[in-house]
Amino acid sequence: MTTSNKESRTCSQGHTYYKSSACPVCPICEDEQKPDQGFLSKLSAPARRALENHDIHSLRDLSTLSEKEVLKFHGMGPASLPILKKALDSEGLTFRSK
Repeated sequence: MTTSNKESRTCSQGHTYYKSSACPVCPICEDEQKPDQGFLSKLSAPARRALENHDIHSLRDLSTLSEKEVLKFHGMGPASLPILKKALDSEGLTFRSK
């Protein structure tokens, strides 16, 4: 039988949740902040935060970066690249070439 190391936490908004990692992000607040539409809505929370933390809020902003630059962002993984490429392509945009 495995034991869970999850501990109860309460965020500054008063949400109570359980986490086993040191990550301070409240999953309830994160769900409330997730956009309903647009390319950011298709990404995982860490990938979305990675872009937002680098002031990437539009596909035009994203197109100013190369794939390598985006992958260096903390929270951004290779699984997000196909989603981003498809979104860029739908608007006739691409990642910046090296």
